[in-house]
Amino acid sequence: MSDTPKFEVIDRRKMKAEEEQVNQQAGEKASEAKPEAPSAPPEPGAGPRLVVNEPRHEPAAPVAEASLAEPAEHEMPPAPTADESREQKMAYDASAKRLDELVRAQNPAMGAQPPVGFEHLVQQFYVSAMIQMGAGAQEGQRPQVDILGARNTIDLLGVLAEKTKGNLTDSEDRTLRSVLFDARMAFLELTSMINMKAMQTPPVPPPGKN
Repeated sequence: MSDTPKFEVIDRRKMKAEEEQVNQQAGEKASEAKPEAPSAPPEPGAGPRLVVNEPRHEPAAPVAEASLAEPAEHEMPPAPTADESREQKMAYDASAKRLDELVRAQNPAMGAQPPVGFEHLVQQFYVSAMIQMGAGAQEGQRPQVDILGARNTIDLLGVLAEKTKGNLTDSEDRTLRSVLFDARMAFLELTSMINMKAMQTPPVPPPGKN
């Protein structure tokens, strides 16, 4: 065994190059950690860069003035112009006439239908109210009563009488007042029967108590 000591030659240039490479990598990591200014243009001739997929914070959209206002669900659309209403009325009348001709062609014995007037409107409300109060049920069947719906229909007749006051002929006014009186009388009789039946029915005890 030789006693000659062994020497290892260390290349200082290589160590210095590795140290510079480590420092360069550390500097790149530090620069990547800093937020990049969006306004800074890329340097010309720069090499490829590492792109980190970070969540982008989009600028908040400006709040529209309409969203700050009250909801416009009850706003009515603009009314049609006079020309639009006239053209639509002409098209409606022509379509209704063709429908009448088609019906009469299939039913030759049927004559021409009379024009709809104010009395037809009043009669329509009256019939609806009476059906809602159980009229028109077939014999042997239990009448179906919608007392709240009947009240609404009768109230609509009252609104019609109030809004058309002074704008009806004597016949139209007499028809409306007679129908409204009759419908209200039928409503009073029916609600009286309902109240009497409710008074005769014993109250139902709450659950869990004898």
